[in-house]
Amino acid sequence: MSIEKILTEGEKHNIEFKSYLSSEHLSKERKQRLASQMKFRLERGNGTAYYIIGVYDDGNICGLTEKKFLETLNVIKEISKEVGAEIKRVERFDKNGVFARITIENNHNMQNKSHLVIGTIGHVDHGKSTLIGSLITDREDDGSGKTRIFLDFLPHEIERGLTAEIAYAVYGFDEKGNPMKLRNPLNKKEVAEVVDKAKRLISFVDCPGHAPWLRTTIRGILGQKVDYALLVIDASEGATSITKEHMGIAIAMDMPMIIALTKMDKVNNEESKNVEENISILLKKLGRVPYKIKNPNINIENEKIVPIVKCSAVTKEGFDLLDKLLFSLPDRSKKPETLEKPFLMYIDKVYSIKGVGTVVTGRVMQGVVENNRDLYLGPFEDGYRRIKGQTIMEHYHYLNKAEVGDVIGIALKNVKKEEIRRGMVLAEKEGRRIREFIGDVFILSHPTTIKEGYEPVLHLETISESVRFEKIYGKEYLSVGDRAKVRMRFKYNSYHIEEGEKFIFREGRSKGIGGVEKVLQVKKWIE
Repeated sequence: MSIEKILTEGEKHNIEFKSYLSSEHLSKERKQRLASQMKFRLERGNGTAYYIIGVYDDGNICGLTEKKFLETLNVIKEISKEVGAEIKRVERFDKNGVFARITIENNHNMQNKSHLVIGTIGHVDHGKSTLIGSLITDREDDGSGKTRIFLDFLPHEIERGLTAEIAYAVYGFDEKGNPMKLRNPLNKKEVAEVVDKAKRLISFVDCPGHAPWLRTTIRGILGQKVDYALLVIDASEGATSITKEHMGIAIAMDMPMIIALTKMDKVNNEESKNVEENISILLKKLGRVPYKIKNPNINIENEKIVPIVKCSAVTKEGFDLLDKLLFSLPDRSKKPETLEKPFLMYIDKVYSIKGVGTVVTGRVMQGVVENNRDLYLGPFEDGYRRIKGQTIMEHYHYLNKAEVGDVIGIALKNVKKEEIRRGMVLAEKEGRRIREFIGDVFILSHPTTIKEGYEPVLHLETISESVRFEKIYGKEYLSVGDRAKVRMRFKYNSYHIEEGEKFIFREGRSKGIGGVEKVLQVKKWIE
């Protein structure tokens, strides 16, 4: 692309404009922000980024003196080293001084990995765990679900063939997009090696498909901040009520979706065609565009497109297409605005590990965290506590630092497991303590009407707690299809929540969705 066209079209994808960078930009905080920004541009350009220097953000040329040009170039060189990249080409132009186009590329011998979290959802017995088990090991299933053992860890789950808890699986791709298959996904050393060497890392969050465990499914989708939903549908059975419910949750949360039509070895062409048509009709009713995938090179950045891949764990049909699609998916979590914010992680699970102490797990929502950092934990009844975050681990692999999008465990010093509850946050700065908020809610299903005093369970990030509808604004009651502003109050505890966060609430056969419009009783971040 010509330099004139770049200046006209402006910053986007892997193109960044900089007017001038000085040695002051190499201070720790500024350097970290610039490094996060460069990593984002490199990821959007599949390893290549273009920095246009001597240019304002609007594309107008400001020009640099020779001294400032060299100073800016040196800063970019230092930031490139920081992220495992290097300057490959410098093109100078003269207009009101010097401006230039700098080409930056990743060093292939250093890791600059992309990490996606994909939630597998769908009806019980439709083959979610089996599909993932076969995909990551490249093993054909025997038709009875033997490969699912790589995801289900509880003895009663293996015996009954059901997933009752959230299970995790790791999958990696090298820089050329080749899948890194695992001989034994339960071997910690092998998994750690994949985490270390993969160019693209995928954490599969395998959610239960049985109706009684809907709460756990919602926890998997919201609590892990899933990037994409992989909806698994049995081609011999088609979409069930649970399938539709899981599909509705994903769409309500604005989550891009992929459909894996499994057990293709059990159906003929006509049966397969009928199921595909029914799924397509359902998706169109929900405002989505079905795409029967034959070539994985599609633009799924349009989140309304839903690729449909025909698969079989018995014959491995569709595995090549699924691999190529997974490698090509855009990274949704690593954006400059989230990378540059202070570190924040909602706590999902808490462990007490012999020889290590208390360990909390979760997905990094924003910012960067390093080993041996002072952090804030809470909220407790009396606020937040200053604690020491020690070692960081991601799928058995030790990290020096973790950033937005990573699923990690952090060892904490001087705090007991019993003191921490799910839904708390670990943060770089002291967070909020919110008991009440205004929510914009929409009722999906309810047998009668909802009035003030209604107490459903609310799921927001990793928070799962009863709330009370204190006041419904502008209406006496709510029924199916109604939307309203509601003042809501957590029944037992205060939490860190922010405007714009989405939630699901449920109680019996009733379900609704919403977003946090305004928090009340706010304790602001301490700067």
